[in-house]
Amino acid sequence: MKTWSIDPSHTSLDFAIRHMGISTVRGRFKKLGGTIETSDNETLKSIEVTIDPVSIDTGDSKRDEHLRSADFFDVERYPEIVFRSTRVEPRGNGRYAIGGELSIHGQTRRAAFEVETASPVNDPWGNLRAAASGNGKLNRKDWGLTWNQALEFGALLVGEDVKFTLEVEAVAAVPVAAR
Repeated sequence: MKTWSIDPSHTSLDFAIRHMGISTVRGRFKKLGGTIETSDNETLKSIEVTIDPVSIDTGDSKRDEHLRSADFFDVERYPEIVFRSTRVEPRGNGRYAIGGELSIHGQTRRAAFEVETASPVNDPWGNLRAAASGNGKLNRKDWGLTWNQALEFGALLVGEDVKFTLEVEAVAAVPVAAR
């Protein structure tokens, strides 16, 4: 097995959600990290990611503060969002279906998404790096993020489905014997 550390400076987790039923608001979590395990032949085996919900950024500071409040992420009580894979299913050509447990707002539910990996490369400093791109969709209400407001014309202020995309770059751990 090989262990990889997610490189937060080269990793992004972006999301999109409908606003008033007529447009889409986009944002991202700016702080996250974690580990990935692969077999010796670089086959993906497991993923664990921790996200700092305080780092949410939608480009509107008032909206971000509302998202950090008890109406949504309640970052005072729940300072982390955590995903731990329980299933990694190879689909061929570096693609995988990932299933696992996602903990948000004090609730843990099953979540799934797909990723496509890139072959590892050596960076200019002698580190082995690998990358993956992925996407998925969640219903925020499944994790107790239920705040909303009905509008006169029948739409909801905030959509329920959250689409997300991720770009991950990870660095292989240096074996103890090589240090």
